[in-house]
Amino acid sequence: MRTIALLVAAGRGTRFGAELPKQFLPLLGRPVLRHAAEALLREGGVAAIQPVAPPGDEALLAGMLEGLPCLKPVAGGATRQASVLAGLAALEADPPDFVLVHDAARPVVPPGTVPALLAALQQAPGAIPALPVADTLKRGEARRIAATVPRDGLFRAQTPQAFRYAALLAAHRILAGEVTDDAQVLEAAGLPVALVPGHDSNIKITWPEDLRRMEATMLAGMMPRMGTGFDVHRIVPDRPMVLCGVVVPGPFGLSGHSDADVGIHALCDAIYGALAEGDIGRWFPPSEAEWKDADSARFLRHAAERIAARGGVLANADVTLICERPKITPHAEAMRTRLAELLGVGIDRISVKATTTERLGFPGRGEGIAAQAAATVLLPG
Repeated sequence: MRTIALLVAAGRGTRFGAELPKQFLPLLGRPVLRHAAEALLREGGVAAIQPVAPPGDEALLAGMLEGLPCLKPVAGGATRQASVLAGLAALEADPPDFVLVHDAARPVVPPGTVPALLAALQQAPGAIPALPVADTLKRGEARRIAATVPRDGLFRAQTPQAFRYAALLAAHRILAGEVTDDAQVLEAAGLPVALVPGHDSNIKITWPEDLRRMEATMLAGMMPRMGTGFDVHRIVPDRPMVLCGVVVPGPFGLSGHSDADVGIHALCDAIYGALAEGDIGRWFPPSEAEWKDADSARFLRHAAERIAARGGVLANADVTLICERPKITPHAEAMRTRLAELLGVGIDRISVKATTTERLGFPGRGEGIAAQAAATVLLPG
């Protein structure tokens, strides 16, 4: 049985109040919707993701999901029901047996949810995760309690919701009026929908505090990993001096196969070390002509991509440049800004400083520059 997951990301999230739709906002360095897509795929049983984007944002959404098994994004409609129907129609040429419909603003799919939903489809055309309502419910009018509502038999519906594809497509095409979830579409068609256990961690991000709460929850389950790096390059004339991504004016530069940015090289090694993924020479061998005179920014972007690929986040990075010349302090803030840009983090997580060897050794004699770096990466535990 083939299953496709419909990732509904077409809403503008006006209640959230941000410039970007909430599903596009960063959560631990990656878009909320990418977390949602990865969570769907992590459980197994899903062949591919069919994204539904805000009209005009198809390319932007595709970039956020790059590297995942995704079909070409389709544009959503003016309502949620119209967006889901657009996604279902895009699958019609090669229809799956089952379809999962998931809110892109739900970055966590609790373990076991997808297998439970797919198992339930053996007995019913639809199934949803749901939690029994535990709080006392009140109906309000004019800012006063009008009545207490019995909570017996009431559930909070969550996503992903699972359906037999043909049944859901047919029900959407005959539906008149807007609905708030896809289970309601089957209900309107008179078809049964099964309930499977939901989970409190399956939070839909609606307000800014939801995003902060989700980030805190995810960070609590991550393990800190620390790495260190060290690099040395010789000072030579008639070559640009590039340090931590910034060109420092002067008659001297550093010798190396790439641009010889000693600060970035040490930082890359620190990040790869924290990930236990070797060193910069493993990923960018100096024996390969492709990296001749290469901008080391490419190396640091790759290190940042490796953090993201592991589902991690850079907590902080600290680079120390060891040299008599040039003077680093006038350029330190520009270096911090550039490193933060390349790593996709706030400047408050990046430190760049310098020291000397009191004129001892090769740095003291002005023959070369050394750099050491430390990086702390948080990875899922």
